[in-house]
Amino acid sequence: MEQKLFLELRPLYVTSKERPNEIRIRIRMRDLIDPDILRHAVDTTMQRYPYFCVELQKRDNQYIFAENHRPVVITHSLHGVALNSEDSNYHMIAFCWQDNWIILDVFHGMTDGTGAYEIVRTLLYYYCSKRYDVRLKENGIRLVGDEIPKAEWIDPVANRTDLPTPRRNEEMSDALNLIASAGLEEDHRSTVYSIAISESEFMKFNLDNDGSPGTMVSLLLSRAIAKLFPDANDIIRITLCVNQRKALHAPTAHQSLVGGIMLEYKDKMRDWPLDQQATAYRGMVLAQNQEENVLMGVASIKGINGLILSKENDQERLGVTSYISALAARVITATVSYVGKANYHEAEQYIRDFRAWTSSAADGLTVEISAVNGRFTLDFLQTFSSPVFVNAFLKELEENGIVYDLQDVNELELPNIKLPWTE
Repeated sequence: MEQKLFLELRPLYVTSKERPNEIRIRIRMRDLIDPDILRHAVDTTMQRYPYFCVELQKRDNQYIFAENHRPVVITHSLHGVALNSEDSNYHMIAFCWQDNWIILDVFHGMTDGTGAYEIVRTLLYYYCSKRYDVRLKENGIRLVGDEIPKAEWIDPVANRTDLPTPRRNEEMSDALNLIASAGLEEDHRSTVYSIAISESEFMKFNLDNDGSPGTMVSLLLSRAIAKLFPDANDIIRITLCVNQRKALHAPTAHQSLVGGIMLEYKDKMRDWPLDQQATAYRGMVLAQNQEENVLMGVASIKGINGLILSKENDQERLGVTSYISALAARVITATVSYVGKANYHEAEQYIRDFRAWTSSAADGLTVEISAVNGRFTLDFLQTFSSPVFVNAFLKELEENGIVYDLQDVNELELPNIKLPWTE
């Protein structure tokens, strides 16, 4: 079944060699990987997700995803392969492994963290069942033999005609720019700092302070930034990613359906106690997460992709997306993303470590939060190497009695995506 690109358009045109727009799920298993079992698990898993087994093609100046019956590639390396290239069999998804690590790479325009987690649930079910010779409970995991509903396939936005008209707000003020404020313009070494926190302890802290994982991490990051730059004139504005599926009544859709809630750390809040600040942030989330408001954000996204589609060639489309990305970077200080508890069920007992990486947003800093096997992992994804913001955040954790483990520091390495207009 061919699929015309629509929601995928902006993610496709914003990707670059320096910043590939993809999701990289890194799973460290308890034991060494068996490559034969992994091959079986990947092949079986991909039978369940035919809408990910596609090849990007261009017809009549429009892009489509055409069926791709070549095997999905698995490489014995942590580097992975370039997506949409001969090395990946022209898939936009690939796997790799080394020692006890399994990695999934997928184009972010095809799906988001919610969709990627579904693939991982299926993969772990098949891999762990065979690797450990156990019968795992299915617990709603998508498996081969399921009747794949149309709702998983179709784009829930492209043909909507009942979306509300976005409000014509006044132009949003500039947000504090982290790179300029910290003098990091010459620091171009993309880096990821990974921090682990006990899930039970952090959830208790959230409960005690009227917070939730996404809002609390956003708040602690805001507080850390405010203390670094107490005299800054521009506002600290964190974008908290939001899943749009509920508002769209499309819970099983596989597309990338991510909106953003703007959390502003206003000057008047700075002297409030932590729980009062958390209540204020939760209020912002509740207000902006109302269905009508989320659908207004969807309408804006639809309008942007429609504008891109109206342009006659790739260069014009690149110009549109570049302009929009620059506007977004100007009004956002940092981004926080939390998909939610992974719920890999019985397979979690075989997982030692879990990371969700994406290309850091244009503002320079994205925090990806994962919740797997009893702990939260916070990946600080940066377009620079300086630990200044990580250290300030860790100080916030310490001052609030939150025990953490700075697990490691890595180069933020994502495989390239071969783009049609660069050939």
